[in-house]
Amino acid sequence: MAKADSFDLECPCCGATLKISPALKAVLSYKEKPKPKTIGDIQEGLSLVKEAEKKREEAFQKSFEQMKSSKDVLAAKFDELLKKAKEEDPTKPPPKPPGLE
Repeated sequence: MAKADSFDLECPCCGATLKISPALKAVLSYKEKPKPKTIGDIQEGLSLVKEAEKKREEAFQKSFEQMKSSKDVLAAKFDELLKKAKEEDPTKPPPKPPGLE
């Protein structure tokens, strides 16, 4: 009976998985989050740090390029919406919200 009513929940603090039974109002099981792999030697750790640095730099460059082009994207969106607004009839009433029709 308790197994059918139970559900899994992940702890937001430690990442552990808890199996909880609302009928019994109790934690049925607890499973810790696996520990991260430890670094074997200093060279392996150094290569991981350099790889992470390279990924951060690539993400920064991508974000930088997006910010540079965002002005052009926003201008294009504005022009498209302005063109659409000019094509619509200004005397036409706005559409009714769903559920009020």
